[in-house]
Amino acid sequence: MANPLRILVIGAHPDDCEIKAGGVTALYRAAGHRVKYVSVTNGEAGHHRLQPAELAATRKAETEAVARLMGIEYEVLENRDGRLLPTLDARFGIIRVIRQFQPDLILTHRPNDYHPDHRATSTLVCDAAYMVIVPHIVPEVPALRVNPTIAYLSDHFQRPVPFAPAVVVDVEPVLESILNQMECHRCQFYDWLPYTMCQENQFPVDPVGQRAWLKKFYCDFNGPLADRYRDMIIKTYGEERGRKIRYIEAFEPCEYGSPLTEANQKRLFPMLP
Repeated sequence: MANPLRILVIGAHPDDCEIKAGGVTALYRAAGHRVKYVSVTNGEAGHHRLQPAELAATRKAETEAVARLMGIEYEVLENRDGRLLPTLDARFGIIRVIRQFQPDLILTHRPNDYHPDHRATSTLVCDAAYMVIVPHIVPEVPALRVNPTIAYLSDHFQRPVPFAPAVVVDVEPVLESILNQMECHRCQFYDWLPYTMCQENQFPVDPVGQRAWLKKFYCDFNGPLADRYRDMIIKTYGEERGRKIRYIEAFEPCEYGSPLTEANQKRLFPMLP
């Protein structure tokens, strides 16, 4: 591809990018576009048995498995899991990442979210948005001339305002790719998640059963999104296909980057019909 898009997905933890943008990533990669995942923390807190240092190393290895699987870049920053704050140092780190990758589009969490690391990540990206074009901030990395477009990943939280997408993408054709990405994070989806759901004693021990559990979890987790935005799906894909779509990824424009408009949506999301 002569001019591939550069898509930067910034999540708070290893696995956040996959579960919220793994579908569009598969679609971007199939069309020859570049994608980079960033985990702003090292993921050292999310386990009930593994100690922080061992867990951080395990999760780093799991991100590397995703990178190989998808043919993408995957960077894990050194901020500590569960302790992320929107400090100047953390902001400067995000500015460096954005400038070095030079993305056309950034996808990240919204500012209102259940996890403090998610909220801090959103704040860091929003606070970096304008500063990436300011040469005297982080002067060791050349400033961008154009502020990238930023869009928020989906969530279901209602206060202070509910998620309001401008883009919905059918990801059912790449469902298995999403699950493959998630399955790379075995310590999360096959250990930690069942523990947080008080299901660790009933969790399947065989690979086929584990994969079936993962698929049911994802479909239950993602499924309500399509029904919530059915009218937008029909507007995007037409009545016949729009009624049948079961799994989507959705994205809300962030006001701090370059605008996400009707005019540039098709360029930034070329998988749209």
